[in-house]
Amino acid sequence: MSFLSVLLKIFGVLIATIILIIDFFRQRYKYWKIRGVQHLNPTIPVGNADDPTIPSGELFANYYHTMKKKNVPYAGMYFFHLPVFIPIDLDLVKRIMQTDFTHFMDHGLYYHEEVDPLSAHIFALGGEKWRNLRTKLTPTFTSGKMKSMFLIVVKISQELVNVMTDECKIGPIETKDMSARFTTDVIGNCAFGIECNSLKNPDTEFRVQAKRLFALTKFEMLMNLLTFLIPDFMRMCKVRFFPKEATDFFWGVIKKTAEYREKNGVSRNDAMQLLLDMKTNLTLTFNELAAQAFVFFLAGFDTTSSSISFALLELALNEDIQNRLRVEINEVLENYNGEYTYDMLAELHYLDMVIFETLRKYPPIPSYTRVCTKDYQVPGSDLVIPKGQRVFIPIQGIHNDPEIYPNPQIFDPTRFNEENKTKRHQFAFLPFGEGPRACLGMRFAMMQTKMCLVLMIRNFKLAINSKTEFPLKYDPTKFFPCPLGGLWIDLEKIK
Repeated sequence: MSFLSVLLKIFGVLIATIILIIDFFRQRYKYWKIRGVQHLNPTIPVGNADDPTIPSGELFANYYHTMKKKNVPYAGMYFFHLPVFIPIDLDLVKRIMQTDFTHFMDHGLYYHEEVDPLSAHIFALGGEKWRNLRTKLTPTFTSGKMKSMFLIVVKISQELVNVMTDECKIGPIETKDMSARFTTDVIGNCAFGIECNSLKNPDTEFRVQAKRLFALTKFEMLMNLLTFLIPDFMRMCKVRFFPKEATDFFWGVIKKTAEYREKNGVSRNDAMQLLLDMKTNLTLTFNELAAQAFVFFLAGFDTTSSSISFALLELALNEDIQNRLRVEINEVLENYNGEYTYDMLAELHYLDMVIFETLRKYPPIPSYTRVCTKDYQVPGSDLVIPKGQRVFIPIQGIHNDPEIYPNPQIFDPTRFNEENKTKRHQFAFLPFGEGPRACLGMRFAMMQTKMCLVLMIRNFKLAINSKTEFPLKYDPTKFFPCPLGGLWIDLEKIK
């Protein structure tokens, strides 16, 4: 057989393969048309994810705004080859997340208990595994348990002020880095019982490995995308979700901490101790303990640091809001004789409004995923969402909807005073989710965010630095909002 004939055969196979792939996508892209669901025309092979320059949260938000203008309660979307259901009407969002939750129990996230046990955490698990674990963990995050960890948060917040007092003399502060160092120390201490010292030394191994969890290579990003698009195949291939060296580090830290406390009878007022107590009472296995300690760190590290950094940015941009907040903090503290207490935080109502407005404008999780776990007929329609159907809830789109929040680009904490809150739909604000899968760590996230902002605003005047580039642009490879170029502010110590 001549070389030319072999080459022609290879070329023919390639052409046939390309034709089959194109035909597969064409057939796949009839899904919503057959069901009579409005959608935008997809592009092979990315579907409606056709702008690689923007993050996924912005992509879904744009799709939400476009389809809402068509005055439809829901829409279809194609994420590569996957048909995705997008609820637009807030009553339908409420049904999916709360009222008819039994039809949409699962997040549909990838995990592999065998090769990547830390991936089998409560946020990723579904079905009865999730339900049983949720029942076990719910008592861990009561107000009483938060009070037991409050002094740790105060101590690290005060350390933050000391470190920033020195660093602001050198130059501007990048709020994302500062906030991440703070949350690393807080959560490392509360979740693992470890003094991480990231504030004083940003290059500690704990901080380096924490950053590695989010600093994925292009190959790792591709693998993570494939775990979403073809999870069963990737699970069969025993693909890991998190970088091995980082998860090996955290697994070792958790194991070493647990063994030390059990061997020496050491007990602390932190989340690790609560998990260890459940292990001792045989309600939690070690693998379950490790995965929950890990996700407690993972979720709080990036989402909370993101919220703190954006709050500091907006306070630096809005001097009047900053000054009003400082007055409230000083007045409330005076009533508590200058003492920081858990109950004192509950009286900082304007601070709550500032944080909620930050979470509205910059939701740390820009979209939620759900999987239909049993067939569901959409109320008021003939459409049946079949078992296995993916659902994306466009949080960023809802939070920046001008019909719900007029002039959404304006930072206005009064949107969250009692009068304005009662005018809006309950599901128009979803930073922590809602329903049975609402964020377990919400109280802890709020506690550390509030304590950080209290100490920063009380001790420093904030101003925007020219190194911050507006309008903000975000890294399209990150799921969590990550501003390119950083968020830079100037701090002036208040004497």
